[in-house]
Formats: sequence, structure tokens, C-alpha cells
Amino acid sequence: MTTSELDTLLATAEAWAAADPDPQTAEELRAVVAHVRAGDSSAAVSEQDLRDRFSGPLAFGTAGLRAALGAGPNRMNRVVVRRAAAGVAAHALDLAAGAYAPRAVVGFDARHNSRIFAEETAAIFTAAGIETFLMPRELPTPVLAYAIRALACEVGIMVTASHNPPQDNGYKVYLGGRAVEEDARGVQIVAPHDAGIAARIDAVERIELAAGGWTVLPESIETDYVASVAALADPAIADRDLKIVLTPLHGVGGRTAHAVLSTAGFDDVTLVERQAEPDPDFPTVAFPNPEEPGALDLALETAAQVGADLVIANDPDADRVALAGREPATGAWRMLRGDEVGTLLGLHLAARLTASHDGGTDTPRTGVFANSIVSSRLLGRIAGVSGIDHAQTLTGFKWIARVHDLAFGYEEALGYCVAPELVRDKDGISAGLLLAELAAATKAAGRTLFDLLDDAFLVHGLHASDQLSVRVGSLGLLGAMMNRLRENPPSSFADSPVSVAEDLAAGSAQLPPTDGLLYLTQNETRVIIRPSGTEPKLKCYLEVVEPVGSAAELDGAKDTARARLDAVRRDVGEALGL
Repeated sequence: MTTSELDTLLATAEAWAAADPDPQTAEELRAVVAHVRAGDSSAAVSEQDLRDRFSGPLAFGTAGLRAALGAGPNRMNRVVVRRAAAGVAAHALDLAAGAYAPRAVVGFDARHNSRIFAEETAAIFTAAGIETFLMPRELPTPVLAYAIRALACEVGIMVTASHNPPQDNGYKVYLGGRAVEEDARGVQIVAPHDAGIAARIDAVERIELAAGGWTVLPESIETDYVASVAALADPAIADRDLKIVLTPLHGVGGRTAHAVLSTAGFDDVTLVERQAEPDPDFPTVAFPNPEEPGALDLALETAAQVGADLVIANDPDADRVALAGREPATGAWRMLRGDEVGTLLGLHLAARLTASHDGGTDTPRTGVFANSIVSSRLLGRIAGVSGIDHAQTLTGFKWIARVHDLAFGYEEALGYCVAPELVRDKDGISAGLLLAELAAATKAAGRTLFDLLDDAFLVHGLHASDQLSVRVGSLGLLGAMMNRLRENPPSSFADSPVSVAEDLAAGSAQLPPTDGLLYLTQNETRVIIRPSGTEPKLKCYLEVVEPVGSAAELDGAKDTARARLDAVRRDVGEALGL
């Protein structure tokens, strides 16, 4: 960077700091500028940081906004959030086109600055003429998604970064009510709404904040959600003898999830004490994501101490759920993979649909099961033998939740929608309740959740999955890696020849275009490779299917499947040049 360019950057940063409504981020930015101007030993780092802060603006997409907190247009701060709120408000009014007065509901979690971002959003919406409801306090994302439908709102905003690191925050946008078709009410935005909002953000010139006029919702919004979710419990399954350990991982789901379980009759629930209360710094975990190694250590320690039957873990905004149980063969605790939990919920909900169906077992059940293309194929086979329609979608609940007549949807990244009539999004609290119900019924029958998975493998073949994530230095490198695969496609995985190679960027009658590659081999091995939508990472999803003739063959089939997955991982790495 030339001296002139640096001077321009410094002047831009100083102007931002002078206009910043947040004294904390203004002071932070002035300190960075001072380091650069002083030319001390940290100046190079600060100059790079400064360039990154002003390399934006932060891109608005179908995931809304998500970034580290800090000053500058490429960070999450009050200036950026104010512009986003003004853009969303303008887009909502565009959709209404004068035919109705839009309504909005705004929620927030306990992360740093979440409350102020939500309050200023409510002030901007109100000033724009949108009737606005604000959540009474920090609450889980599923409660916000529930409120969009319950209050017939056209817009929903959730201020959260879900399971990102503590320095991050985000801004999720939903549409509903009269703004979208029925299947999309209460679902996160997709194109062209992302582009429409982004254009409106770019066009923002003046932002007005109302001094008041929005409605702070009563605490009953949470109790209504709790009652509605607890009512999902099957009255025909009376067993509630289950010792549960529950952790919200320092997030906002602990109180709500505990209330749902208690209302549904699960009284023996132990919260992990050191993780029970919301804490935006997430002090006991390196990364507040149940999938990360070590995240469930305290929960598993607590489970061993109290002699628990089941561990349920929600991520910090409680839209995801993880499950751990003791394997019958060893008695050791193990977290279940996302596909295993999806399979269990699929089995449970298929059985419930069958039990409630009056037309006989040979006619289709009402409702559709759906999962993302990177999730296991086992759900489709479970649906098929139960006479339930099945659909595959692109990755993300913005697609899964849009499936017409959805009855159950999931993605392998611990996201599950078990009651789309209540929450048309992933909901770790309602899913946790149905998993507890299934675990209690299984325990009463003298069996385990792992036994249920083995039953499914005996019928449909052992489906085993794994992932390989390749982190790179910048987003630009991902395109080069995908091009390498397109120009030099692999011919086999684990010695099984590739029979289908599909470039998902071309789209199909079933799926819109997306940047990804799908390979199927002759022995049903499947590999899907796609760039992450939020970080510089290439994600590779692997699945093998191993035939199982009898229960006696299960252990051997599991060993064979593991060896095949290891071989597939090696071949994928070689294809990527690793």
C-alpha cells in the first residue's frame, strides 16, 4: 500500500470513528489508527487489520450477516446493523406495495451487542412504518421462528451468530405472513430476497430511529412456545423414566429446553451447572459448537456422575441439538453423528405417522420427509418403506423448510425440524423432546437407541458417513480447488469405479444450481464436495453403504464400513492434491 493509499485509509477510518454511534467501537478504531500512525512494532498487524475492516462492506446474503464484532464496514457493529435494518425495512415495504402494513418481530440472543442491535432494529422498523414486536429478553432462535408464524409477521429478525466463536455476531432474516407463499412463511430468505435487501442497503442515505412505538412482547411468548412444543409429546407413550443431562453450552436455550422437557413429563433433568447460564464469552468451551471436540466434555462428566441415560446438548441459540448415549457393548459414552440422530427421528416420526394413519399401510402417509443432499440416504429408504414421500434439497434449512407438506426435515449438521407447523426452521428444543421420548420408550422396552440404529441397518444396509474439511487461506482458493476437480475428475473411490459424476452447478429438475460436485460409485459410495458458504473451507461429505445379512454380521460390517470410509478419505485428499 502506497503512502497516499494509507493516508486515505487512515482518513476514512478517522471519519468512521467520528460518526460511529457506539463509543466502544469508535475508541477501538482510534486505537488501531494510532498504532498505524505511530509506526510501532504492531503497526504492520494493525495496518492489515485496518485494511480488512474497510475492505467491505460486509456482504449481505441468504445467511444475512455474520462477522466479527468491531468498527468498520466489514465488521458487525451498530452502523452496519442500522443499514441492514433500513434495507430490510425498505424491502418489506417493497413487497407490501401498499397493499398491507407489514408486521415484524425481532429476537436476540445473549452475545455481545445482540440486545442493542435488536433494539435499534426495532426503532428503525418502527420509524419506517412497520408494526414491530421485540422479544422480552434473550431467547432461543426457535422461539423467534415460532413467533413469526404465531404473530403472522411479514419479517423476522434474529440477532445471533449461533455457534460461532464469542467475538462474532450475526443477523438472520426471515420472511412470512403476506410477504411470501405459504410454504415459505417463517423461513429464512432465499434469492431474490437477498439481492433485493442488499440493493436496498446500498441505497440507504438517511436512517431514522423512532424513540418508541414498538411493542415489547410479554413473557407469554416463551410460555406459548413451551406449551406448543410440549404438546408434541405422544400421549400414547407414557414412559418418562429417563435421567437426562442437558447443556445449553452457555447459550440461551437452557431455561426454555428445561421447561419443555418438564412440561412434557421429564422431571429428572440435570443442567450442566457451569454451562447453564448465558455467557457471551463461552468460558468452558474452546468453540461453542456441540460438534467440536471437547464441547461436550462437561456434559459427559456430569452424565457419568449422575448415572444419566441420555445427554442432550443445544448450541448457543438452541436451533441445533446433539445427542450422546452409552454404547451397549462397552458402556462408553459416545456422541451420535448428525445422520444417526436424523435416522432416529425419522424412525420415530415414521412410526407416529403410521400409528395415526387411518387409511391402511399400503397408502401414502400425509407429509413429506426431507433432508439435504449431503445428509444420509437412509432417511429416504425409511420413508419409502413407510409409504412416506421423500425429498432432497440443497444444504440449509432455507431450502429444507420450503418443502411442500413437510412433516420432518433434517441436515447432518445437527439441524432438525420436527414440527414445521410451529417452527419452520431447525429447532433443537422440539427435536430434543422427541429424542427424549424415543429414548424413554426404548429404555422401557429394555433396548437402546443404538439398537434402533442397528435395526435400521439390518433392513436398509449399514449407512456410515464421515466428513473431510479442508481450510484454505482465502475464499479465492476454493474456486481453484473446485476447478482442479472439474478438470481432473476422480475415476474411483476406495477401489470402486465412479458410475455417476454430477456437477451440481448445472442444476436439475429437482435442485437449483449450486457450486458442488457429486460422485456415486458402483458399490453405492457417495462423495459430495462443495465450498462452505460462510468460511474459507472446502467440505467433503462421504457415505458408504455396507450390506448386512444378519445381526451376527453387524460388527464386521461396521469395521468394513470404517475401513472403506478411511480409504475414501485418502482418495478424496489425493484428488484435492493434499
